[in-house]
Amino acid sequence: MKILPANRKTRKATALSAVAGGLLALYFTLAPGTDSLAGPVVEMYQDPNCGCCTDWADHLRQEGFDVRQHKTRDMRAVKIEHGVTPELSSCHTALVEGYVIEGHVPGADIKRLLEEKPDVVGLTVPGMPHGSPGMETGRYDDYAVLTWRHEDRTPAIFNEYTHPEP
Repeated sequence: MKILPANRKTRKATALSAVAGGLLALYFTLAPGTDSLAGPVVEMYQDPNCGCCTDWADHLRQEGFDVRQHKTRDMRAVKIEHGVTPELSSCHTALVEGYVIEGHVPGADIKRLLEEKPDVVGLTVPGMPHGSPGMETGRYDDYAVLTWRHEDRTPAIFNEYTHPEP
């Protein structure tokens, strides 16, 4: 049996098919919601009625994180399970690469935590300071991002944010 060379139309169709397949694979690699190029996964727990929690999740997405929101009416149980005391508490609790992130922690601080990997439980911004990510109200409070350890729960300053007087 003699194999004849493909004609020009067949070669062109094969080439176009290969290009289309490559573009489709690239699309699914880069498409929103895919894990291939997504940043660290953040499992976030929040009250179903909290708007500032969703705003914080949006901030993290803009910082490159893959945020998965879980709505629960029993935030107290989530905080107890992950060692968040009332003094360290805020409205939402998140988990990322073994660390606990409590409250309106800026994405840049979470990135630093994941790079440095200190021996701490996680990061917290206690309360809900105005001007922190998710709490953009037009007012600005000075606030600190704190760490804490399981042994003594004593907070230490990880970063501070001060805003000049208007």
